[in-house]
Amino acid sequence: MRAWWRRVAQRRTGEDRAARRHPASDAVPTASDAPHHRTDARGAVRPEPGRVAPVHSDHGAARFAPAADQDGLPPPTEGLPRIGFVGAGRVGTALGVALRRAGWPVTAVASRDRARRDRFIALVPGARGYAEPPAILDDADLVFLTVPDDAVAAVASELRLYSGQAVVHTSGVLPAAVLAPAMAAGTEAGSFHPLVAFADLDAALAALPGATVAIEGDEPLMPLLTDLAGALGARAVRVTAAGKALHHAAAVLAAGGFVALLDTVVALGAAAGLDESTSLELYGDLVRQGLDNVGRLGVRTSLTGPVVRGDVGTVRAHLAALQRLAPDAVAVYVALARRALEIAVARGELAPEQAAAMGALLASGG
Repeated sequence: MRAWWRRVAQRRTGEDRAARRHPASDAVPTASDAPHHRTDARGAVRPEPGRVAPVHSDHGAARFAPAADQDGLPPPTEGLPRIGFVGAGRVGTALGVALRRAGWPVTAVASRDRARRDRFIALVPGARGYAEPPAILDDADLVFLTVPDDAVAAVASELRLYSGQAVVHTSGVLPAAVLAPAMAAGTEAGSFHPLVAFADLDAALAALPGATVAIEGDEPLMPLLTDLAGALGARAVRVTAAGKALHHAAAVLAAGGFVALLDTVVALGAAAGLDESTSLELYGDLVRQGLDNVGRLGVRTSLTGPVVRGDVGTVRAHLAALQRLAPDAVAVYVALARRALEIAVARGELAPEQAAAMGALLASGG
């Protein structure tokens, strides 16, 4: 591994740690009180003897390795940065589990939710648990903020990194610059956004291999984030800070937006007398055909339907039926039809009078 991370761990006195810590986090961290763990003087949750043994390298950096491989995992690879997580929800827990399985040392987690903190510790051998975010800074070289987007800036303001540390958030919309309050001389910041739906732990772990991770931030950190993505079996793609919001909007439409569209499809099927499973089976075949065509022909070339053909009467019939039986779906239909009309015009498929008539119909909503 690069020498960059070997400059991270330097022996720090207790006075130095206290001076660097944010005033709001001066209190001793509250540890999980799960009965199967013990706490040390700093309030850190220590695993039971025999499960995970802390060891120290010659430069003072803590490392954790499973004893006797009781968890079926290999010892974390020496020389890799120690990783800590602030946030033990779906994203943080999934990434913590995946990185630990890949041999990266996941050494700490901070969460004010005791149940989530305990679950993370149970799933990630070797991780210490803390209630307050600043407490993990002595146990991690690379800090992941896996908290809701609206909380990233506030949590970053609670941290004061040591020289040589890095902090990364997993927000799809926020740039790495939002982490500025945590930065000090010699620190780095980035963003690491897996394009994965984290609705369920097992499903997320299965989806990470082969997924794409959007990365952005300080240039020296990019090779490490690329390595992290590779360790998960994923592929890293660079995005710009200015383009993050658009990237995330596209991801939301591809994931949640697509699900919302399917919900509209199922609602229309219900109005036509079909149950959900039948609708998904019936219209899902069309979805798969469309994706196959897009893969072979490209997006715009693959578009079909009455708008592209200029069938104003068909679209008028659709809108009339929607207004009568499924009025909540009218706005969705019209928005997508307008986009289709733009594509049809750009392809030169419609005569000017056809395009004008279709545009007027869509503008009127039927």
